[in-house]
Amino acid sequence: MLGVTKMLCLLFQIMLMSLVFLDSVNNVNAGITSSYIRKEFPAVDIPLDNEVFAVPRGHNAPQQVHITQGNYDGNAVIISWVTFDEPGFSRVQYGTSDKNYEFTAQGKMTNYTFHKYSSGYIHHVLVDGLKYDTKYYYKIGNGESAREFWFRTPPMIGPDVPYKFGIIGDLGQTYNSLSTLEHYMESGAQSVLFLGDLSYADRYQYNDVGIRWDSWGRFVEKSTAYQPWIWSAGNHEIEYMPYMNEVVPFKSYLHRYPTPYLASKSTSPMWYAVRRASAHIIVLSSYSPFVKYTPQYHWLKEELGRVDRKKTPWLIVLMHVPIYNSNEAHFMEGESMRAVFEEWFIHHKVDVIFAGHVHAYERSHRISNVMYNVSSGERYPVPDESAPVYITVGDGGNQEGLAGRFRDPQPDYSAFREASYGHSTLEIMNRTHALYHWNRNDEGKKVPTDSFVLHNQYWSSNARERTLMKHNLSLLGWTAYLMKQII
Repeated sequence: MLGVTKMLCLLFQIMLMSLVFLDSVNNVNAGITSSYIRKEFPAVDIPLDNEVFAVPRGHNAPQQVHITQGNYDGNAVIISWVTFDEPGFSRVQYGTSDKNYEFTAQGKMTNYTFHKYSSGYIHHVLVDGLKYDTKYYYKIGNGESAREFWFRTPPMIGPDVPYKFGIIGDLGQTYNSLSTLEHYMESGAQSVLFLGDLSYADRYQYNDVGIRWDSWGRFVEKSTAYQPWIWSAGNHEIEYMPYMNEVVPFKSYLHRYPTPYLASKSTSPMWYAVRRASAHIIVLSSYSPFVKYTPQYHWLKEELGRVDRKKTPWLIVLMHVPIYNSNEAHFMEGESMRAVFEEWFIHHKVDVIFAGHVHAYERSHRISNVMYNVSSGERYPVPDESAPVYITVGDGGNQEGLAGRFRDPQPDYSAFREASYGHSTLEIMNRTHALYHWNRNDEGKKVPTDSFVLHNQYWSSNARERTLMKHNLSLLGWTAYLMKQII
């Protein structure tokens, strides 16, 4: 009888351990709200006469130089710049040796007016047919005013190709913005995933709107001229200003910052996709129609079907408005897009979704709210191992300041949140693992603050399922054995 009692106790302990294990798999840890209070620089734009906005010397010297990916697979770039004295030539000379420019590419020039402001001559040149993982030198402009830069193409796409992305949102052109930009440039990242709200020029009026677009272009040139920034648009790019008779949305942004949208069969430069190294990156527009029957809706449905996780294991989505946000600022603004697309994100095993808009930092656990509808279902997000991680990086440093009021209590889905300026990096190691870091700007110094290992949803989920099955079969085997002994 004593032996039977011991066996029953042992069986109970094993069953209890099994429940604890399964509970740990299906639930998340309590979130952290950082108590750090930042002594920030004043949230005002840097004066225009500061050296960070210096105009390059020489007649018609190219300025505001920036590059972005030029095709679907990364072996092309679009090089853009502005000249002011005269149109000049939309021409790029380039090659693989410094000052030895074997090749030439021709592009196009455009300009625009905004109220009484007239833009400079904006040049866009597609340079394609490039070799992968190769350093290219390029030259733009003429004579003594010509300027020279370089960039490196990414490795050819493949499942285990390492690559490091930077993530920046809501940058602006304050001293905080400068701190973020300089810290990012020390990170060793190879390309920026930009989450919208570039210059904050719409905070100005009349001619100053265009002037602050020009100053921002010069401000970021020390990075954008040397590596691609993958652009997405935010609310500060809309620039709907009827009092100035300016009612065409995204006018300045679309003239200045091209995207390779045709390469991904998009009908608009506001939403598109690129493949880079081992990542498939989808850029969505929070401020373009996205509900059923709209062009963006149809395009995303088709693009998700084109994703090949055996070639590009990492599926990353960029948007401006966060779907999950526990800050008082912009609370629930992403709910409409969540209702439309969240089920797709889960079905297609999106790894991570980056957003900006909220001027703070927040990272979620893997959760979903797809069981809820207006008449029934779960009211609150629940743990979901098939869901993406949602990360808000809207803390670049703009003049509107920080969003310091988080909702209390912290919701269960929120893993970490802090109202500070900073930037993030995502370093892909192989098809199964990537290292993520968020770096706070602390009194002008970069401080690593939040980090974790991101497991790939497509490749890791199969291994996770095998591990759980093996564990559960082992438990069942032990239970059957003990029951047999008792009987």
